[in-house]
Amino acid sequence: MAEVTAALVKALREKTGAGMMDCKKALTESGGDVETAVDWLRKKGLAAAAKKSGRVTAEGLVGVASAPQAAAMVEINAETDFVARNEGFQAFVEGVAKAALTVGEDLEAIRSAVLPGSGHTVAEEMTRLIATIGENMSLRRARVLRVKSGVVASYVHAALRPGLGKIGVLAAIEAPSESDALELLGRQVGMHVAATRPTALDIGGVDPQALERERAVLVEQARASGKPDAIIEKMVDGRVRKYYEEVVLLEQVWVHDGESRVKAVVQKAGGTLTGFDRFQLGEGIEKDEGDFAGEVAAAAGL
Repeated sequence: MAEVTAALVKALREKTGAGMMDCKKALTESGGDVETAVDWLRKKGLAAAAKKSGRVTAEGLVGVASAPQAAAMVEINAETDFVARNEGFQAFVEGVAKAALTVGEDLEAIRSAVLPGSGHTVAEEMTRLIATIGENMSLRRARVLRVKSGVVASYVHAALRPGLGKIGVLAAIEAPSESDALELLGRQVGMHVAATRPTALDIGGVDPQALERERAVLVEQARASGKPDAIIEKMVDGRVRKYYEEVVLLEQVWVHDGESRVKAVVQKAGGTLTGFDRFQLGEGIEKDEGDFAGEVAAAAGL
């Protein structure tokens, strides 16, 4: 059985919001496995429905670039928020997004591409910026979406300047032709995705392992009601449908009116939503925040 360390308690506490001693007990019961401990806490009603991701602390910028029937999005990380306000860094992120639009989302291909207007590769220009600004930087990820006909719209939440910010979204809508109305719809889809954080486009795209875990938790919760198995099965099916409405973009309620389904809104406009992605700066990356694990150890008696 894995040792229940202060670091594990800290990770579980940040992931679930549960109390320190509850997290310690959950990890003990789960053999030190954080994901199993999350399920244990949920079954006991001590954690939220696994909606929290890790604390977001990395800095830098998300940048987008668009062309007819295509758009690209990149995330470039730096050490401090100060760099994100640097005009040279902002111009670099814009250039990298444009390069991705040309060469695709493979990171090595982007690093080897010539940065527009510089005469240098993306990797060479990043090395120069690191030396000039004095902070480490990295190209973390990229996404490119294309359609044969229609639009790929982009949305950047709370943009520092056009196409640059901390949350970016791409939304691809296939349609017979491009139009201002379709572009507006794509932007509205982007705003919706930024707010609701879906993880799949349609039900078929839901991660099978995530669905299996969710169903297992729902079964345990339903059994606690003491109802017959036939009733429990119906309860679980209903809650699975609710789960789809939370994580599947096309099944979600349209945030702009609070009533319609996203799929109905897009169909009414004569389009088909074929893809999306959402980048939030630094999600899943954690910076050193001091000896918080030591503080947890002292309080928990580890």
